[in-house]
Amino acid sequence: MLNERAQILLKTLVERHIREGQPVGSRALQQYSGLEVSSATIRNVMADLEEIGLVSSPHTSAGRVPTALAYRLFIDTMMVAQPLDESRLRLLEHRLQPDNPSRLINQASTLLAELTQFAGVVATPRRDALRVRQIEFLRLAEKRILLIIVMPDGEVENRVLLMERDYTQSQLTEAGNFFNQHYLGCSFSGIREKLHNELRQLRDDLGALMQAVLAAGDEAVANQAENYVIRGEHKLLDVQDLSADMTRMRGLFNLFEQKTDLLHLLEAGRKGQGIHIFVGAESGLASLEECSVITAPYSANNQIVGTLAVIGPRRMDYQRVVPIVDITARLLGNALSHH
Repeated sequence: MLNERAQILLKTLVERHIREGQPVGSRALQQYSGLEVSSATIRNVMADLEEIGLVSSPHTSAGRVPTALAYRLFIDTMMVAQPLDESRLRLLEHRLQPDNPSRLINQASTLLAELTQFAGVVATPRRDALRVRQIEFLRLAEKRILLIIVMPDGEVENRVLLMERDYTQSQLTEAGNFFNQHYLGCSFSGIREKLHNELRQLRDDLGALMQAVLAAGDEAVANQAENYVIRGEHKLLDVQDLSADMTRMRGLFNLFEQKTDLLHLLEAGRKGQGIHIFVGAESGLASLEECSVITAPYSANNQIVGTLAVIGPRRMDYQRVVPIVDITARLLGNALSHH
């Protein structure tokens, strides 16, 4: 446990290092901490903090820099998120209006990159949570039916159904109309829930077709490759802390390209409630050891469907970036819910 003086000095050191990117000396700490203490006292406190792994001394400087552990302590106990200013809030609200989901995902990742000047990432919504826009049944041949599922982003899934009995086209049209009347705007999981309660009341022919829709929906979800949209990754080349090591930078861009590991990290962020911050090695990915990742899940129709994130240096202004991530997640969810 740190005493109050050590906490104030560590908080001051982290904030000065975020702002200036340079090792922080005892004179700066004396000036900005508001404490009436001597330089010698500050040096003693810094030596204690160094001993417990919260600060380190670059060889070339008399000042000190915070470690990943110090950033974690700062985030957990000292950080006060700054409210988003009105102009940025209006920009987000204006550009995240109800729209085609794929356009919204692109817009959200672009906004995250623009507002933070780091990389903005949005995992695409899980298909089982997307609402079905329309379905149609077409008779192909005896006992063979083409099922057409139109998703909210306009993407079309086609499935050939092999049924135990034959249907006329008029019966199939009636079934399609029934579905679009009763289940339009439901997700596959929502359709399953409603159908479970209603199957007993449905005629046999309709029940069999509705079950076929669910099976086709399960297959569409299973075959969907998880993906994400990333914008602003080139902005990380302008971050001195990262661009100084080109080997590490190449590893970072390989991570973005290869996708699987970053998707696992986003999935971990989706399981938590609210904002999750991975500092350095906490991500479990070597390529992100000098980075921090701020994630937030986003919901549509009260169901978490994906995650968005900002990837930047460990020395990022968390107090400014966290509200941007939080509000973008909420506005994206609202826009998807009302599409």
